[in-house]
Amino acid sequence: MAAPTTDPAPPAGAPARPRALVPVRLLAAAGGGYLLYLSFPPGTLWWLALPAFALLGAVLRGRSARGGALYGFVFSMAFLTPLLVWVSSLVQWLPWIALSVFESLFVAVACAGMAVVSRLPAWPLWAAAVWGIGESVRSRVPWGGMPWGRVGFGQPDGPFLPVAAIGGVPLLSFVTVLAGLALGEVVRRLVAREGFTSVRGPAVLAVAALLTGPLASLVPAFGGGPDRVVTVAAVQGNVPRLGLDFNSQRRAVLDNHVRVTEELAAEVAAGRQPQPDLVVWPENSSDIDPLQNPDAAARIDRAARAVGVPILLGTILRNPPEMANGDGPTASNAAVVWEPGAGVVARSDKRRIQPFGEYMPWRSFFRLLSPYVDRASNFLPGPGEGALDVNGVRVGIAICWEIAFDDLLADSVAAGAEMLAVPSNNATFGFTDMTYQQLAMSRIRAVEFDRSVVVVTTSGVSATVTTDGTVTARTQQFTPDTLVDRTTLRTTTTLASQLRSGPEWVVVALGLGAVALALAAHRRAGRKSDV
Repeated sequence: MAAPTTDPAPPAGAPARPRALVPVRLLAAAGGGYLLYLSFPPGTLWWLALPAFALLGAVLRGRSARGGALYGFVFSMAFLTPLLVWVSSLVQWLPWIALSVFESLFVAVACAGMAVVSRLPAWPLWAAAVWGIGESVRSRVPWGGMPWGRVGFGQPDGPFLPVAAIGGVPLLSFVTVLAGLALGEVVRRLVAREGFTSVRGPAVLAVAALLTGPLASLVPAFGGGPDRVVTVAAVQGNVPRLGLDFNSQRRAVLDNHVRVTEELAAEVAAGRQPQPDLVVWPENSSDIDPLQNPDAAARIDRAARAVGVPILLGTILRNPPEMANGDGPTASNAAVVWEPGAGVVARSDKRRIQPFGEYMPWRSFFRLLSPYVDRASNFLPGPGEGALDVNGVRVGIAICWEIAFDDLLADSVAAGAEMLAVPSNNATFGFTDMTYQQLAMSRIRAVEFDRSVVVVTTSGVSATVTTDGTVTARTQQFTPDTLVDRTTLRTTTTLASQLRSGPEWVVVALGLGAVALALAAHRRAGRKSDV
């Protein structure tokens, strides 16, 4: 079906817009970026993403690539700087600002492309696809990418959420951006009194985008056997102190998780809690390697014997000397299955380790920028598909940062995961929004793959999430707590898990094709636009 048409930008002979409008556009771009930030959790103002992109579209329409890059950079800084403020709690303000600037360069390039395609008919459609190119690139490069802040991750409470089950986060971002750009173009034409006929094209695009969520909700997952229900307990042991020095409190953190698990066992024995089928501890719940420290092993086994079921726990395992690299001894951030009386029976190492936290690229260079560089760990990524069998339950594992990467979760589900576990350690980031942003990602993954999710962190927020993205229970930050949940296990397949990155590459192809078409038309016309 042919895309609805909209009017192109003013012809070459039209009077140039006065450069006096540049400060107004800069202010509008900054305002749009901040609205996009406000649309993200912990708030539930998902709809602010629409006026955010309406403002961005108004600023970019008819601009040159250079002007689009400028306004896109301002938009992104107003969005990413407050969104990523939690980084400053880890490495202070300079790396936080540097990261915001660096990631905003990707957005600036994408917005340059959006400005170029704004001269085409049906431009909101093509501009949304170009935005998707930017998200795809920055989710992969450099050092594995930085997917944090993709537009789709801000939509766990919005009506677009079911789209995640069709095309994952890339398609969810695309329809959200398209809705905002198209609605903005409708408003612009009405304000400019271009007539209701001219509004028809962008209005059709806006309505189509707004209907994608309700329509996607009608598409069921397919295949799979009958649902099973098990009882999962998530233990949040808490940490003695906030901040980066939680690592110096390793024994206290382990003892906290042992104590809370033993309290759960007492509740089960008294009949006040149901007997769990498995217990999940968070990332870093035992930073003392239990394979090399008999005392830590004894403490973990005591907890497992008390509760009577295996514990899926996060630990740091020290690698043998032959695995050392140029930065010294290495370690693995692992999730292991601890059987009562038997110890570790299965292991899954973190597959996508975090640059600047779990390892330091270009350590000698970045040491010049921050004294915290030498506090970065020296972890190695692990192999495998990120799925473990725990007491007869196939659990997909996404350790903290991994929840942001599409391919990792898809691999776990393809490997037979019946539910997803997100063990995390957010103590480093204090009371910032980071933990809520991570929970939002987990809710979207639940819908994307039709899997229940348990999020368990050392210090909160831990939560249980159903397959439709609903949070059924959650903890407070920096309090010891336990969540016991009747969890549905599924082996169904969504379109998103079948198609994997297919929808993303369709969006990328649409964007690249539109940019090529717009550049060709621009060369033929020989026209230029002001900033």
